[in-house]
Amino acid sequence: MIITYEVKDNLYVNVTNKCSNACDFCVRNLKDAFQNDLWLEKEPSSEEVIKDIFSRNLSKYKQLVFCGFGEPLENIDVVIEVCKKVKEKANIPIRINTNGQANKIHNYDVTPRFQYIVDSVSISLNARNAKEYDHICHSIFGEEAFNYILDFTKKCRKIVKDVQLSVVDCLPPEHIEECKKIADSLGVNFKIRKEIK
Repeated sequence: MIITYEVKDNLYVNVTNKCSNACDFCVRNLKDAFQNDLWLEKEPSSEEVIKDIFSRNLSKYKQLVFCGFGEPLENIDVVIEVCKKVKEKANIPIRINTNGQANKIHNYDVTPRFQYIVDSVSISLNARNAKEYDHICHSIFGEEAFNYILDFTKKCRKIVKDVQLSVVDCLPPEHIEECKKIADSLGVNFKIRKEIK
């Protein structure tokens, strides 16, 4: 069971298979997806994740990134506990890659829990409006998911220093430009991600 894995200069943390989306471009849809081993037999405990993280030399990584086969904030209690322990013992920036639906998933505002322990949040936008988001990402929350993401982004911005909205590069250029305008209007950074094929 792979809990941590390396991507370039970062150490990634895989804490759940669960996700409220079923995106068309998701790596889960690929047969030969990342090492073929990211599917977890069970959700790891915070102790298991912490042990795995500290079995590595953290000084060689630029960031610790919560991102795996599922939406990391589905397993928010483990994510928060691990972030706290890492911040106590190591000087490494922590980023969470998320679909931005955690507040709806858990039915409360999770963002205050990020204070002092999360350095960066990257939120997948991937569409310029609610209808297109639902068509591409198939959230269990339907078209409402899009507004939940925008609201989550606003709330993160009040707590976390570095917040960005991201899109995959398979979107039409004009759609990407409109997504950038959304990021600008919310006062957050914007990133174009490469689609994993």
